[in-house]
Amino acid sequence: MGHRDFVHFYVNGKEHRVGGAAVFQTLSDYLRQDLYLCGTKVVCAEGDCGACSVLVLDRQRSQAPVTGSGSAYKAVNACIQYLYQIDGAHIVTVEGLKAQNAINAVQSAMVDQNGAQCGYCTPGFITTMCALAQDMQAGVSACGSKDKYKDKTTCIKDALTGNLCRCTGYEAIIQAGLAIDLDTFQPVADLYDLASIDESLQSTRQQSVSIQAAQRLVFVPADLDSALGFLAGQPGARIVSGGTDVSVNINKRGLLPDVILSTCLLSKNDATLTAITLDTASNTVIIGALTSLKNVEAFFAEHVPEFARVLWVFGSPQIRNAGTLAGNIANGSPIGDSLPFLFVAGATIDVASQARGRRSVAIDAFYKGYKQLDLAPDELIVGIRVPLTQEILRLYKVSRRQHLDISGFTAAFALSLEPTAMGAVPVIKKLRVALGGVAATVLRMRQIEDRAVGMTHDATTWAILGEMARSAIDPLSDVRGARDYRLTLARNIFDKFYLETSETGTAPREPICK
Repeated sequence: MGHRDFVHFYVNGKEHRVGGAAVFQTLSDYLRQDLYLCGTKVVCAEGDCGACSVLVLDRQRSQAPVTGSGSAYKAVNACIQYLYQIDGAHIVTVEGLKAQNAINAVQSAMVDQNGAQCGYCTPGFITTMCALAQDMQAGVSACGSKDKYKDKTTCIKDALTGNLCRCTGYEAIIQAGLAIDLDTFQPVADLYDLASIDESLQSTRQQSVSIQAAQRLVFVPADLDSALGFLAGQPGARIVSGGTDVSVNINKRGLLPDVILSTCLLSKNDATLTAITLDTASNTVIIGALTSLKNVEAFFAEHVPEFARVLWVFGSPQIRNAGTLAGNIANGSPIGDSLPFLFVAGATIDVASQARGRRSVAIDAFYKGYKQLDLAPDELIVGIRVPLTQEILRLYKVSRRQHLDISGFTAAFALSLEPTAMGAVPVIKKLRVALGGVAATVLRMRQIEDRAVGMTHDATTWAILGEMARSAIDPLSDVRGARDYRLTLARNIFDKFYLETSETGTAPREPICK
């Protein structure tokens, strides 16, 4: 089947086909400048403020037919979604949220509670709260269902961490969230004929997209074989999935990749690339490379709550809805939030190429230097395998803000203790430690791990191990932390781990958003 030279998507129920140089513009620019849908605002252009939030049909979550309330929409940042990333999607903006030509229950609550001040951020808050209301109504929100809330105020604050209000009107906005009438709220999926939209998109979804314009080429493969074939001929292509890092660099640092491979169709056509599968025989979870961080978080909330907590502070809901675990791995940053856990868990990365087929790489062998990966130019990450254990696990992220901030230092500990007599001090059976932000790559502290075996689980031991860590690293100073600061963190994090595990053992830590 031949390639098409346009991207195909819907906005507020209306069909759009865009080709040529226009596909290299952000969704927010297209909405505002081409469609005159100016409710979608742009402030930061890097996915931090949420003023540009729009809703997109979430095919990873919706396993039911795409009709009626069985289909879910998720909020994403339109400022870092380029048109080549939304092929085959249905986008809903604030203008498309009205029900029966009237404002919906979320909008009514914002009016009644005076939730808008200058109004610039208001459309983003409304679209995000519509996604939350949809989830609460369906009983799939962390808040619980509309009949049995856990802590609704905390849940609303959590859902809105990616939306900023410069007028500091948060109290009224929170009150608006509390006042939403879920009995009258009409889910976004019920506002559109999704069966017809899906039928239209299916007519082109099985066809790859190839667009050449102004010396730039973008390829959107419809299947994995097409993707690997393209990389074989264009090994320098920049791969774009969620775009939560690449698109920011395009917007802010002038990055202009000549050749782009967008995975947006792969995530819709290949279920294995978005699946999360638990192999009970080996107690290993296999995560498809295009699985959103939000879905990874939901899985680990049940199986490894400590990792879910780290993903909760990874970024805003909009970022986690778009970003992928494979993207965080491929970024290669020594302060990648997911990496310390993957290191101590003993994860492996599955990669594929057209010429050599598939192979697996242990994650601690995957990084050769700063942003240097054991990944050939013609290879693509297709999955991540993470063994699940019952060890005592603690993960740490140090940043200036709890949310929406890049780490300055990260750490992971996985500890097994020998059974001891009642009242006796436990003895360390096995320890794995990984530190991030202290070198060009995340470091497994193997000398410390070996030294710890057989030592008692007490304050003296962990002070010794902390001093070993401080002596073993040579961090740099940068905008997120001075060298001495990171040395002190590396020393003190061992004390913190001991204090948290000496009494509480494996008790999970609950995230707070207050």
